[in-house]
Amino acid sequence: MPQIPGTDLTVSDLCLGGNVFGWTADEPTSHAVLDRFVDSVPSTQSPFVDTAEMYGDGRSEQILGGWMAERGLRDRMVVATKASPGRKEHPLSATEIEVAAERSLRNLQTDRIDLYYAHYDDESTPLEETLTAFDALVRAGKVRYVAASNYSPQRLTEALEISEKLGITRYVALQPHYNLVERPAYEDGLRDVVAASDLGCLPYFALAKGFLTGKYRAGERVDSPRAQGAQAYVGERGDRVLAALAEVAAAHGVSQAAVALRWLADQPTVTAPIASGRDVDQVADLLPMQDLVLTDDERAALTAASE
Repeated sequence: MPQIPGTDLTVSDLCLGGNVFGWTADEPTSHAVLDRFVDSVPSTQSPFVDTAEMYGDGRSEQILGGWMAERGLRDRMVVATKASPGRKEHPLSATEIEVAAERSLRNLQTDRIDLYYAHYDDESTPLEETLTAFDALVRAGKVRYVAASNYSPQRLTEALEISEKLGITRYVALQPHYNLVERPAYEDGLRDVVAASDLGCLPYFALAKGFLTGKYRAGERVDSPRAQGAQAYVGERGDRVLAALAEVAAAHGVSQAAVALRWLADQPTVTAPIASGRDVDQVADLLPMQDLVLTDDERAALTAASE
């Protein structure tokens, strides 16, 4: 069972991304997606959902909060959200963090956030101020644990050192951009910090903006707001990866997306990958990753194809 290191958060093998709620999935569809996801998670795990205050300017949080209240499921869930930049001059200043957290709590209709991220590093604000503000939220019981997203290895290391020096709450996890076709940025620096500091890793864009589903190929048009981003991976290397995914997926009778997510979940330091679906069918394609067991040879073939 995946557990975020240094916490009591035992989470689902897949973290459901809430970025689509209120964007490509309207409220009824988002609720149906959440229902399908939660139904697939074993009772021994807590369904893990990731959102942010900037997703739909709070609409994603509101949809998730309304669903939890309607279903009476808040206590079963692990909810992550983020203090985001938006149009803020100093997004991780103490004042902005306090305001953002209160807004997220209202949107989510809850009295606590399980995992609260610094969405992007804010070099205009001293790390001491940011970390002290997060510590105040933890002490007040409004946030259980804090984490970082989109930090460099150097800044993440510095933040951890400051928390240790001041004796205040520390980041327990990192949310980086990492997947089968986006490896160096994490593996060549951040991974070592995560491992040495015993942090959890919760990668976003786990399906490379949809590319790893196999629906994006040269000369084909796909109706998706992420199509342009996914096209960046089309080419010889991308074809190798998709061919390897297709072979493994066929052997197990699952989608290529499920294989790509399982490969990522199996990587050293990774706790759970984050992926989203704009309807129930898309999410259903992801869910088999929770029970999928890849062989060493299959993992090695996927890794080699992506190099």
